[in-house]
Amino acid sequence: MAARVVLVHSPLAGSATWELVAAELAGRGREVGVPDLTGTVTAGPPYRSRQAEVIACSASGKPAILVGHSGAGPLLAAAGAILDQVRGYVFVDAGLPTPGRSWMETAPSDLAAQLREMADDQGWLPPWPQWWGDETMAELIPDPAVRRNFAAGCPRLPMAMFEEVHPPVPWPDAPAAYLQLSEAYQDQAATARGLGWPVAERASHHLAPLADSALVAESLGELFSQLRR
Repeated sequence: MAARVVLVHSPLAGSATWELVAAELAGRGREVGVPDLTGTVTAGPPYRSRQAEVIACSASGKPAILVGHSGAGPLLAAAGAILDQVRGYVFVDAGLPTPGRSWMETAPSDLAAQLREMADDQGWLPPWPQWWGDETMAELIPDPAVRRNFAAGCPRLPMAMFEEVHPPVPWPDAPAAYLQLSEAYQDQAATARGLGWPVAERASHHLAPLADSALVAESLGELFSQLRR
């Protein structure tokens, strides 16, 4: 049975992150699922275990390849622990799993401080696109319709989610690969390479799934074929 590809968006964004890539992969004969994690962000704690469950449900009981972009990377280990048939993991410009640790523990200290400054009195952060401003978002996602659709799906973010510890699950339990799209994730790509994973580097940027979906879909297909136990 062919593996179902589960495209997981960062909890900081929305499922529109993967809509264009999902269509590209489906057009190439892949069965694709795109779970929506935004409800888990607004529902309150526990965030990470609920997100892992939503990701696992999107596999629909079939063998799956879990693909995580950006902040979705650390969620894949917990989701994989729920599933019986994980064929592999692919990290796309993403953090790697850190079971037993929180985002705040692993983030650069200056970024963690920036988030604390942005939070309001109730502990909420503005939606992720607002962190960077309209001009930067327009540079990264030139198509206005795609940009509006992406921004509309990005929720306000609770500081408590960044402080919550990821479930302490075994990792890794299946083959993995890494797709680097921006210089910001060169350390994670280097770690993946050191672990012997297939690594693909593309001269693009962090939001390439929204701006160059064909490139990302093609790169994922190449990495899927290299996943080996």
